[in-house]
Amino acid sequence: MSGVKTHLFKQGAGQALADPSIQTSLRRLAHFRENRAAAIEEVGHERREELREQARQIKRHTLEHLDHYLETLAASVERAGGVVFFAKDAQEANDYVLSVARRRGVRTVIKGKSMVGEEIEVNHALEAGGVEPVETDLGEYIIQLAGETPYHIIAPAIHKSKEQVADLFVEKLHTPRQTEIPALAGVARQTLREKFYRADMGITGVNLAVAETGTVVLVTNEGNGRMCTSAPRVHLALMGMEKVVPRLEDLGVFLRLLPKSATGQRISSYVTFITGPRRDDEEDGPEEFHLVVLDNGRSRILADPAMREALYCLRCGACLNACPVYQKVGGHAYGWVYPGPIGAVVTPLLVGLPRAKDLPYASSLCGACREVCPVGINIPHMLLTLRHRLAEGQPEERKADRRERWLMRAWSLAVGRPWAFSLAGKLGWVLLRPLARRGKVRSAPPPLNAWTRSRDFPLLAWRPFRARWRGLPRKSS
Repeated sequence: MSGVKTHLFKQGAGQALADPSIQTSLRRLAHFRENRAAAIEEVGHERREELREQARQIKRHTLEHLDHYLETLAASVERAGGVVFFAKDAQEANDYVLSVARRRGVRTVIKGKSMVGEEIEVNHALEAGGVEPVETDLGEYIIQLAGETPYHIIAPAIHKSKEQVADLFVEKLHTPRQTEIPALAGVARQTLREKFYRADMGITGVNLAVAETGTVVLVTNEGNGRMCTSAPRVHLALMGMEKVVPRLEDLGVFLRLLPKSATGQRISSYVTFITGPRRDDEEDGPEEFHLVVLDNGRSRILADPAMREALYCLRCGACLNACPVYQKVGGHAYGWVYPGPIGAVVTPLLVGLPRAKDLPYASSLCGACREVCPVGINIPHMLLTLRHRLAEGQPEERKADRRERWLMRAWSLAVGRPWAFSLAGKLGWVLLRPLARRGKVRSAPPPLNAWTRSRDFPLLAWRPFRARWRGLPRKSS
């Protein structure tokens, strides 16, 4: 995971805030929020809560018995003629993908949208092995041409204007400049069609996998997913191990929730069910089907009772669209493949808390993410847990230095004793009064200087609220 840049969150956030083009692009998130709200209104809030609770219970049960359901899934896939490989990390997953490509003499791979593929950087591994990977989702294709990573879970190129895409196509594809969206889509379609024809292998992600049947489910809005799974001789699906569900009938719950939360659709344009390779009596489909089930740190999350709920995530992106922080700093600031509120939880757990110390603080804790989550993940609680670990956890995880920890302990002692709190308030007033102008401290010495770099600090009151409240006249009853 060489592309992890989580330590640069503050720098990336500052760049995004100062970029007018990015700020304009991020306003498009309102479209997702409006569509989702309309979809929820149509189904009804009561029914939505019922579905959400059903989804939570399915996820909870599955994760509590994950070893059983993964074994069942593997047996079902193999019974249908497929091959299953369990990868403990990105290196094992990429080595397996390359081994399949080399054995079949693959030169070109067409790829459907896959967050796991981004997580393990499979494109870099393929290129290093002499294989050309081609993204076929339009947004993913745009960012591949730009040499960037996805900006959003479901809209990877949302930060690009149509003019920027037009310039990119002229530079990379050497086509006449087009500035209308249908024309740009036509350019991409024409270019990609030739790749579809000559590709020997297709790689996709997995939205859900059914243990009892070995069925892999893809939820997409472009026909590229169908082409990636049926046109090449080999189809390889990359799946996080938490994506399994027990039964085929469980899909009904998730397929009612996922599209509504992601794009506000009743159902996505394409829902593809894949069970093994092509049968003898079928006209299309791959000769080989491979399912790579990735751990890459997920077993650590599973073993952590306070964090296990993060594995419920459907990757719908609703929490990103609702988050006031993501709406201002965008996806690249988070420094890895999973941005937004869920990324602020998952990324530190997968790459290590010491490498992503700023992400748990990239939240106002407003709770909007939990409210819109289709499975009700309590993201604010998990962010607070990570903050606690950064403050009080193992030495290598701590964000706060010794001075800050002593200050917080002193604060804790003061707020628990009225006399100490009152004394601290008076002392603070005395120390800050010379620095205040019209009741605001605009530049303070350490440790308050980090606060006043971006906001004013209100001057503490000489008389605390409790004393003023006691002094108010009381009306007789």
